[in-house]
Amino acid sequence: MAAPLNLEEGQSSHRPPRFNGHFYSWWKVRMHDYLMAEDSELWDIVLDGPFVPMMEEKDGEKTIIVPKPRQKYDEADRKKIEKGFKAKTLLVCGIGPDEYNRVSACESAKEIWDCLKIAHEGTEKVKESKTDMLT
Repeated sequence: MAAPLNLEEGQSSHRPPRFNGHFYSWWKVRMHDYLMAEDSELWDIVLDGPFVPMMEEKDGEKTIIVPKPRQKYDEADRKKIEKGFKAKTLLVCGIGPDEYNRVSACESAKEIWDCLKIAHEGTEKVKESKTDMLT
């Protein structure tokens, strides 16, 4: 993993690492560490997707689980939803304008992370193909 020769931003524990389209593997590791240092739940949100509050609802004799309407959110639901937006905000603050254009339609931190990963590393099939070509 090569580090950039000339960093755009200084090494700061208060700002997310900056990604300008180069040295993705370096940025990926630094962003993981940054999110874990902020709050380990943020990394879980990046990997698993945002929290969606659910509730049980009677459908005749069956009980089904459906998303809660916003009016029924409690304080715990709101806190978990806020963490999803914090993870998304930190990722967006860590990318440059060209990368932002790539992920601007993404609605969650997981979508942003996956979009950047596919754009800069490729899919699993692409990785396997490259490995096969090297061997």
